[in-house]
Amino acid sequence: MCALYRTCPDNAVVFSVDEKTGITARSRKHPGQPGRPGQRTRREFEYVRHGTVSIIAALNVHTGQILTQTIERNNADTFIGFLRTLDTTVPATTDIHLVMDNGSSHVAKKTKAWLATHPRFHVHHTPKHASWLNQVELFFSTLTRRLLRRGQFTSRDELAERIDDFVLAYDEHDAKPYRWTCDGTPLKAA
Repeated sequence: MCALYRTCPDNAVVFSVDEKTGITARSRKHPGQPGRPGQRTRREFEYVRHGTVSIIAALNVHTGQILTQTIERNNADTFIGFLRTLDTTVPATTDIHLVMDNGSSHVAKKTKAWLATHPRFHVHHTPKHASWLNQVELFFSTLTRRLLRRGQFTSRDELAERIDDFVLAYDEHDAKPYRWTCDGTPLKAA
């Protein structure tokens, strides 16, 4: 298991946190053609944009469950609001470990000041240029493959609602910890 996700004390929970911004609500301009034997389904490449949605997510690395929130802006105030949500969601006797990248909202002075006044939060940053170590990115990949890539959304509100429905169904039926295989061994040069 990677050092970022080592087992923590019993009175702690580890969340992998990040944002997915600019998710496009779009619909195809023309209907696709269904597949036939020996021929794939054809999809029209032209689409109509209906706005974008951004979300912030926290993945509980021990259960695989996800908590998401639709956000208007990706800034320190929004991030602190999400941390407050985590603060009220997790029992007060439990420490909260956050694994996150060095995004501007994560390292802002305002965020650091808020975290300094909340000692139960322990921050672990992924190395620079290694945000792929953040396990919530695996959930974002699942969201993209299962919902966003082939989905058609006629409005921003519909997209946000479908993401919320997907997360609820994922937590109920599919949530499980990701099996992490990083052992920290450096890659060999080709």
